[in-house]
Amino acid sequence: MSRVVVWGDAPVAWQEVVEVARHDAELVLSESAWQRIARGREIVTNIVASGQIAYGINTGLGALCNIMLAEEELSQLSRNTLLSHACGVGPLLAKHEVRAILCAAIANYSHEKSGVSVELVRRLLVLLNQHITPQVPSQGSVGYLTHMAHISLTLIGVGEAELDGQIVPASEALARTGLTPYRPGAKEGLSLVNGTPCMTGLACLALDDARRLLDWADVTGAMSFEALRGQLVAFDEEVLSLKASPGIQRSGERLRRLLGDSPLLKISSGIRTQDALSLRSMPQVHGACRDQFAHAERQIETELNACTDNPLVIGTPQAWRVVSQAHPHGESVAMACDLLAIALAELGSIAERRLDRLVNPLVSGLPPFLVGQPGVNSGMMIAQYVAASLCAENRQLAQPAVLDNYITSGLQEDHLSLGTGAALKLLKTVSNVYHILAIEYLLAAQALEFHGEAQLASGTLRAWRRLRQIVPCWQEDRWLAPEIARAVQVLRTQMPEVL
Repeated sequence: MSRVVVWGDAPVAWQEVVEVARHDAELVLSESAWQRIARGREIVTNIVASGQIAYGINTGLGALCNIMLAEEELSQLSRNTLLSHACGVGPLLAKHEVRAILCAAIANYSHEKSGVSVELVRRLLVLLNQHITPQVPSQGSVGYLTHMAHISLTLIGVGEAELDGQIVPASEALARTGLTPYRPGAKEGLSLVNGTPCMTGLACLALDDARRLLDWADVTGAMSFEALRGQLVAFDEEVLSLKASPGIQRSGERLRRLLGDSPLLKISSGIRTQDALSLRSMPQVHGACRDQFAHAERQIETELNACTDNPLVIGTPQAWRVVSQAHPHGESVAMACDLLAIALAELGSIAERRLDRLVNPLVSGLPPFLVGQPGVNSGMMIAQYVAASLCAENRQLAQPAVLDNYITSGLQEDHLSLGTGAALKLLKTVSNVYHILAIEYLLAAQALEFHGEAQLASGTLRAWRRLRQIVPCWQEDRWLAPEIARAVQVLRTQMPEVL
């Protein structure tokens, strides 16, 4: 039975988004959340009945904000908003990515400040829990609008959705689950396309991957360090404590526990006074990446628990205010994604430097390209080549998206965060780093073969044995791509046993 995640009475954790989006936990809202949503909707209903002008409730949108609409036009406005904003392009988002965005949207609406109806939120939960996944193009957002518009099309029976592994018309998907197309009311169209759920949901997925990569980098790095007979004194606890970085201390601790009982490193002590920086600076580099992760985690989780709609309805049904502001501007999430992309690119970059040393007999003391009969066999020569290519791509992806700016919506939106683009390129960086670390895993394991199991630390031996369950030792050249893919799958699905 799948886990049930309940929101509404405590802050939402990004891990819960992952649990629902990736692992199919059921999402439900608490009774107090439903009461808040109903109260917010009552405010909107009262505003419409009063005839008092309020942006986004009974006016046009964006540059059309000064056009007041009659009550009978408001539902049509909401529907038209969804249709006109659903103009994304490019490859479709993956199922878990769409589900993460849905989660973030529901979290936003649960605060009552959006003014959407109970029925609307209930239907969004049905999409999640009945696994109706709208087909959402990945490109075309300057931070918000297009992704949620495409998701919302499914609610009104327009477009296509995935259900039971099939792509079907949205109207059919709704019918299979006993629903009819929804008719959005006043403000609901605007609320559906607004806010920061697209960037925030995607960023939660990136946090999940980044946390895993940070732990695996310590493991694959330790394997390379051992194979290259590094000087363990560089990870000395007293020395590392002189830099008061939590990340440095964490990575240093992990590396010491991984390598501390290595017979090979014990007999290698003193063979050189200093290792290359790609080896001895692992605590400093991996640790800095961990510190950046902690910062991104705070920023993204803050956004996940925020009210990000525009306008927001506040007060009571009797004494209300409608405030047009800029909470959909996802600057903090965009910056967090940009900075985390830089950190992960660095995690991949230093790993590539280590694996380059592994294949180079001039510095490794191992057979060229880690194969017993070099010449007739190319061994791991081109695997390092692939890692270098991915690092080069990561350098491009690490360029900050948040610094890009354009003018949209007839001068109403003249400074943008590009947060969704930042989150998407972060996820691409994540994918690249998985492959870089998978290559290091393969190459380091192969290098350790030349030293023998008896010489390995208990931590690296466990990692080596785990890989050898699915990838045997290389004696001569064979098709390498599937083995990289299998190593990636280990990194994606298993956490290191260390610590």
